[in-house]
Amino acid sequence: MKVLIKNLKDHVEKEVEISGWLYNLRSSGKIAFLQLRDGSGFVQGVASPTDVSKEEWEEIEKSGQESSVIVKGKVVEHPKKPGVFELQVNSYKLLSNSIDYPIAKKEHGPDFLMENRHLWLRSNKQWAILRIRDAVIESIGKFLHEEGFVKTDSPIFTPNACEGTTTLFGVPYFDLGEAYLSQSGQLYLEASIMSVGRCYDFGPVFRAEKSKTKRHLTEFWMMDAEGAFIEHDENLKIQEELVKYITKYCLENCKEELEIMERDITPLEKMISQDFTRYTYDEAIKKLNELGSDIKHGEDLGNDDEGLLTKDSEVPVFIEKWPKAIKPFYMKINPEDETQVLNDDLIGIEGAGELIGGSQREDDYELLKSRIEKDNLSLDDFKWYLDLRKYGSVPHSGFGIGLERMVRWIAGVAHIRECIPFPRTISRLRP
Repeated sequence: MKVLIKNLKDHVEKEVEISGWLYNLRSSGKIAFLQLRDGSGFVQGVASPTDVSKEEWEEIEKSGQESSVIVKGKVVEHPKKPGVFELQVNSYKLLSNSIDYPIAKKEHGPDFLMENRHLWLRSNKQWAILRIRDAVIESIGKFLHEEGFVKTDSPIFTPNACEGTTTLFGVPYFDLGEAYLSQSGQLYLEASIMSVGRCYDFGPVFRAEKSKTKRHLTEFWMMDAEGAFIEHDENLKIQEELVKYITKYCLENCKEELEIMERDITPLEKMISQDFTRYTYDEAIKKLNELGSDIKHGEDLGNDDEGLLTKDSEVPVFIEKWPKAIKPFYMKINPEDETQVLNDDLIGIEGAGELIGGSQREDDYELLKSRIEKDNLSLDDFKWYLDLRKYGSVPHSGFGIGLERMVRWIAGVAHIRECIPFPRTISRLRP
């Protein structure tokens, strides 16, 4: 019977067949320990010359690291480790021998591993990160559907940007001039909510930002959500509930993966039972100055500032109501202070940095038009966007969450490049 390694617990004392890869082999000549993986999990197979044929034993002895194999045997529980299962091998077939696998059982530098990313993905930690990434994606979709959001799709090619074109990749587009690779589907989602009420998209976005930090990629995945009749405070509540939902889902469904990552899950467990902290931008600047930062009012927060603000916090921190002067035209002005907008950044704990950015959107036609003009943007380019305020405008809000940043935090990974299968940075386009 062919089974996946993750299901071996359901077949104890039964004969099974596993198809996978040999990621390590130890042999004394009298007994061999085969470390096997099949994508669903890992298991040790134990073989000896008395349990397999002479030809099969010879194949075992010559098999290199990462050879593909089909192994048959009986599932048994480890004698000293309850809940851990092994395979008593009685049949071994070498499908493709892997000779001189380039990634040896030793330390390799990051450049070498990036050059061999296509192979490095097979390592146990990369396996764990990919599965945590999948769990984050699944949990986002589950939460949003439970909250009444409908998945819609936004275009990757866009004629204009949400916030100017300085950090966008331009692409020649037939006879229509230059198009841009999208940095957010937000504007299109604002149109879609007038149809379905609440919606989200989830896909790759692109930013030509010349940043070399451990939190930046030029191509990454973003979930943008938008909701009609959702105002600022409710928007923050949804964001907080989403982050807690994602975290709880991963804690429940990625136990093995988090163990492989050697992730201390205590901070995550504490976080999901507490309310998130909220600072206004003014309060955050004041607190940062008290903590020794030289940041000035009207400046954006840097990585060090975000770290300072969350250093002693057990929960992520919302920074809301930022100065209008440093934020995009589409954010709604705070009716209680016209120098501010109703927006937020959510800063994660443990050095996670910004996880979410969101805002209530300006729903007044004349106000939005005046801000577009003030920012020297083309009214023609944004005519369709203004139409949304012309025909049945409603209060609405939205936010975006960076997938790789969330994965980096949940998995406890140092660099964001580990959180996407094939990272794209300002210095890397291959493999």
